[in-house]
Amino acid sequence: MALCAVLIAICVILSAFFSASESALASINHVRLKNMAGEGDKRARRALWFEEHIDSMVTTILIGNTLVNVAAATISVFFWLEAVKLNWGVTGVISAAAMFSIVILLGEVAPKLLGKKRPEKFAMIFAPVLRFFYYIFYPLNMLMKLIKKAVDKLFKEKQEQVITDDELINIVDEAQTEGGLDEYESKLIRSAIEFDDLTVVDILTPRVEVEAVEQGTPMEEVLGVYRETGYTRLPVYKETIDNVVGVINEKDFLNIYLDGASSFDPIITPVVCATPRMKISVLLRRLQKEKSHLAVVVDEFGGTMGVVTMEDIIEELVGEIWDEHDEVVENFAKLEEGKYEVQGEVTLTDFFQFFGIKKDAAEYDSVTLSGLIAQLAGKVPGVGEEIKFENLTLKVLSVEYYKVTAVEVTVGASQQTEGEKARSKED
Repeated sequence: MALCAVLIAICVILSAFFSASESALASINHVRLKNMAGEGDKRARRALWFEEHIDSMVTTILIGNTLVNVAAATISVFFWLEAVKLNWGVTGVISAAAMFSIVILLGEVAPKLLGKKRPEKFAMIFAPVLRFFYYIFYPLNMLMKLIKKAVDKLFKEKQEQVITDDELINIVDEAQTEGGLDEYESKLIRSAIEFDDLTVVDILTPRVEVEAVEQGTPMEEVLGVYRETGYTRLPVYKETIDNVVGVINEKDFLNIYLDGASSFDPIITPVVCATPRMKISVLLRRLQKEKSHLAVVVDEFGGTMGVVTMEDIIEELVGEIWDEHDEVVENFAKLEEGKYEVQGEVTLTDFFQFFGIKKDAAEYDSVTLSGLIAQLAGKVPGVGEEIKFENLTLKVLSVEYYKVTAVEVTVGASQQTEGEKARSKED
């Protein structure tokens, strides 16, 4: 009877060990472990061995856990037969109830919580023991691998599972919640993840806002454009802005202007052309290759839709970049509780996110708030016109070049913007 009790205790301890190991391997942070190994931690380097044999280790743990639990249940029957001296039926019920309670509490729940709490530390401490059991159960591991291959062939997956952008963003959100990343770092990583989803049409400066000069324009007039706009590069067109022939740089222009040149033709450099649906990541690489900072966006008919600068692309990663000559404009300015002034050039994606609208911006023909209002109204609305959208009231504040430039947005009483939610959490 004493021997049975000892054997049961050993089985429960081994069950707890295998359960904790399973939880630790499932929760282990491989990046953290690699960093520790790179800093010279020998135990972390030994624990990294599991990453190369993760499937075999999981099989080893499952085999070990099953064997010790079955052994504990079997020995328990003989223990209770000797202890209570009743028939097999009653003894079986008592044994099952006792072992169920012991194994669930001491062999499963508590060890798994422990292994999940400090997975890296657990893996580093017990790496030699786990590796020992790996070799003990090696023949059974090989058998399980053969069975797994047969099952994989029978139920072959159509495509390999990969981590999606949404899953990566969830990982970033968890890291921010746990304090591993601050708000700026997590926002930067999200921007990088979503970077390749953006196309040129999402960030271009539209044709009506493009500052350009015609080829042959007097030098004094070009100088005036530079002074008025503060831009460092200007597109050059011939006869019409649909025929952009190149770009001139402010430094080059000033050099030849001070030298008394009568024309800026010698400093015109070739222009990079882009299509509206080109990925901005592709355009960025092209601008880098061409050593250019500005691209002209052309439509399917060859006309000029607008321009995109290197700064426009980089701002999608790091946020707005203001210099000392820029007029700082807040895209979402709070006027009072539940009322905001929003710039018409705000993208629908940002607009929907700020006001918590659960719709996909890609479903609309428009890219900006200005385009959405024109689409909903069926025309270019005048100043003061109001349009209902979801739980919002959109009132046009200003219109320029047949485009809505500022909108007053009133939020319905039952709706709270994402910005207000974020501030509530901070408070």
